[in-house]
Amino acid sequence: MPCFRCGARQTDPARGASPWRRGVQADRQVLVCPRCQTEHDWAADLDRCAACGSAALVCRLGEVECRDCGHTREAVRDHDGPADDRDLVRSGAPPGDSGLSEEVAAALSRVLRRGPIGN
Repeated sequence: MPCFRCGARQTDPARGASPWRRGVQADRQVLVCPRCQTEHDWAADLDRCAACGSAALVCRLGEVECRDCGHTREAVRDHDGPADDRDLVRSGAPPGDSGLSEEVAAALSRVLRRGPIGN
């Protein structure tokens, strides 16, 4: 899943915990890259807990849960996204770019120790 602000793709950290942050926007789980965390008020665009006001939310299995107070509610998705979702990045690849598919296939081949694709 890419950063919802800039579209950067997440990579595995060298060691320790990932510097990427999770959040919920319009009842959808999103990720925020380390660069956007420093350049923007990244939490301002995220949903807040109705009980405590925290932005530390996770969305899973149709529910939104606050990691600070434990309040849980059903995720509501009346439409495909926020009204101004033209500004949100949905993929790290430009429309019509097959490079992402090729990167994923190559990564799977490396992880599963298969030979080059097509052999």
